[in-house]
This record gives sequence, C-alpha cells and structure tokens, in this order.
Amino acid sequence: MKTLNERRSIRKYSDREVSNELLDRLLSEAERTPTMGNLQLYSVVVTRSKEMKEKLAPAHFNQPMIEGAPVVLTFCADFRRTSLWAENRKAVPGYDNFLSFMNAATDALLYCQTFTNLAEEAGLGTCFLGTTVYMPKLIIDILKLPKLVMPIATITIGWPDENPAQSDRLPLASIVHSEIYHDYTPADIDKYYKEKEELPENKHFVEINHKETLAQIFTDIRYTKKDNEAMSKGLIEALKQQGFLD
Repeated sequence: MKTLNERRSIRKYSDREVSNELLDRLLSEAERTPTMGNLQLYSVVVTRSKEMKEKLAPAHFNQPMIEGAPVVLTFCADFRRTSLWAENRKAVPGYDNFLSFMNAATDALLYCQTFTNLAEEAGLGTCFLGTTVYMPKLIIDILKLPKLVMPIATITIGWPDENPAQSDRLPLASIVHSEIYHDYTPADIDKYYKEKEELPENKHFVEINHKETLAQIFTDIRYTKKDNEAMSKGLIEALKQQGFLD
C-alpha cells in the first residue's frame, strides 16, 4: 500500500486490466469526501474505449497517457442533477450562476482528489491533467455534457509500468502563514525557491531554452500571458454555453 509521501505521477501503464469492480469500489468509497450541502455536485465520465480516448486526446494536447492508460476519468462540476431533482419535486432551482459553478467545481475537485488517494493506496498509478480547463468546449462536445455540467479535472489511471522520481515540493514554511498572510520578501523568495532552482534537471531546462532563470521557463514558455488570456476566453465561453454565466 502506497502512502501519500510516496506518491508520484505515473504516465506509463502496463496492459493489466483495471476491473470494473475495483474502479466502482474506489469511486464509491470516494463519495465519503466532503461536499457542499451534502449535494454531491459532481459527476465522473469513465472512458475505456480506444475510440473515445482517441477523441479526447486532442483536448489534452495529445499527451500519450490519454491513449496509453486503461482508464481515463473526467470529473465534472454538475448542478444539472440537483436542478432536475428540484424541478421534479416542486422546487425552483437557482443554480445557473457563477457561485453555483464554484461550489460544484470545488465538490468535483475534492471528489477527484479523494479518489486519487484511494486509487494510489490500492496500488494504481495516476496522472492529473490540468489541461481539462484549457479546451473545455471540445471535451463538452465529445462527452455530450448537458447544461450545468462542466469538465473540471481529468486523471489517467492504470497499473504502473514505471517508477519515476518524485517531483520537488516547496518547503512547508513557504505555504503556511500564522494568523494572517505574511507577504514574501525578496529574501524569502530566495530561500524558498533555492532548492528548486538548483535541481540539475531545472538548471538543464534553463540552459537548453536559453533563459536566465527558471521562472522564465514558466512565464515565457510553459504558461504564457498570451496563452492564459486565450484559454481564459475559451473557459468563459464554455461557462456561458453550459449555463453558469450570462
């Protein structure tokens, strides 16, 4: 059984099947996660077929684990089920707004994280794909998501066929604030990012990309202002399409 301190992202999987019984057990156990108002404002779409994985791959920039994993799970913020329940019980729902989206998105992410922890404890490997909110309209079309359902997170799962190194993490002191938020001084930034910046692989990234600092890898190459603004526009359009924004 793996512990959280041992976790690492797995992008290569063996051919061993992930049974429906195991998957359903983990998804069921994950339902004990905290949820807003005990409404469970989430749904998960399970993708196993080769055809559907091929369709989803472009929405995730064709990352190979989409087609290589036995199972792909798309976690969705879902206020449709609750709204239909209200309408069928002589109640009038008012969940076509941004606050409701935030509540449902929070529920979906909590459920996703709990499931991920349980899956890894069972020996499965997982990889979280942040690309879900980059091109949500494509995922919405492929998975036929109706109004008030919005894709929030995707993970690939399977039995590991690799044992990669763990990703680095910032020291605890960099994220914990006592009583109030204490803003960071230049000295704090130097101290907290020193280990990350001195990792050989990160120094190599800086060198091969002809940059001066590791921060420039993120701002100039990985997560640029131009891309962030373009994908923000697409996300807002998708939220309007799904009924969470006017």
